[in-house]
Amino acid sequence: MWLMRQAGRYLPEYRELRAKKGGFLDMAYDPETAAEITLQPLRRFPFDGAILFSDILVVPHAMGMDLTFVVGEGPRLAPPLCDARLDDLEPALERLDPIYETVRRVKAELSPQTTFLGFAGSPWTVATYMIAGQGSREQAEARQLAYLDPAKMDSILDIVSRITVDYLSGQIEAGVDAVQLFDSWSGSLSPAQFENLVIRRTAWIVSELRRRHPETPIIGFPKGAGGKLRAYADETGVDAVGIDETVDPAWAARELPAGLPVQGNLDPLALIAGGEALNSATRRILDAFADRPHIFNLGHGIQQTTPIANVEQLVALVKRQGD
Repeated sequence: MWLMRQAGRYLPEYRELRAKKGGFLDMAYDPETAAEITLQPLRRFPFDGAILFSDILVVPHAMGMDLTFVVGEGPRLAPPLCDARLDDLEPALERLDPIYETVRRVKAELSPQTTFLGFAGSPWTVATYMIAGQGSREQAEARQLAYLDPAKMDSILDIVSRITVDYLSGQIEAGVDAVQLFDSWSGSLSPAQFENLVIRRTAWIVSELRRRHPETPIIGFPKGAGGKLRAYADETGVDAVGIDETVDPAWAARELPAGLPVQGNLDPLALIAGGEALNSATRRILDAFADRPHIFNLGHGIQQTTPIANVEQLVALVKRQGD
């Protein structure tokens, strides 16, 4: 087991370090600090995996977009590609170098028994931020561009896909054991758009990574995919599929390809609730996936108000049943 965003805001030691070091990007691009944050949850909890402390938007930043994080509002990218052209950007791929150094530092300190996970955003999700200049719940700007100017959308997805392969390959070469593709906004797409903008691009990335690093497992997490999960699992070639909290684990166990590892899918709010609500939700997931390879995780990122005691409760329950 490991938890999405386990290295982050719910930990008091993280908040203390952030108060000293400054903003999010200052920490993500400082290898010493990012390595420390990556390792912090492993000192508290017996997780089986460490997840690199970084952000999916370092890729458009390396493509030449300006990236800032507004307190209380989230990331901003400029210029938004709904109004600008890719040709207007001046790539700065050296911005990714500190991430690789973070990987090397963590790998040097991490126990050999703990899997080190790298990650990147999937092209569609990254493109939604690039096109709108910020996050949005409906991704209307990106979805509209896909209808009105499919050639421009293809150009954006093509370059994001190529840089993502190089970026994940760099993480693997620096020391990560597995990688995950986060498609946080895939749930907003119609089946036809999902096939073109998510499945086809993910399949290409998986194929290219497998050609370069055939032994490295790849986890795909298409949040919100729902009934489209089976097509994603069949067609992308990922080694494991992450599922969010809206997916019935019994349905996933029945409908996904036999033997395919599944990751997920506890509701982060159940973890905040704790007590018997947490116990029953956890047992339901463990029981559903008892007959297939399963990485216990949340259905999305751990929230900053999560009590440490509840994480301890969860870990104890999962480890006890696993034994």
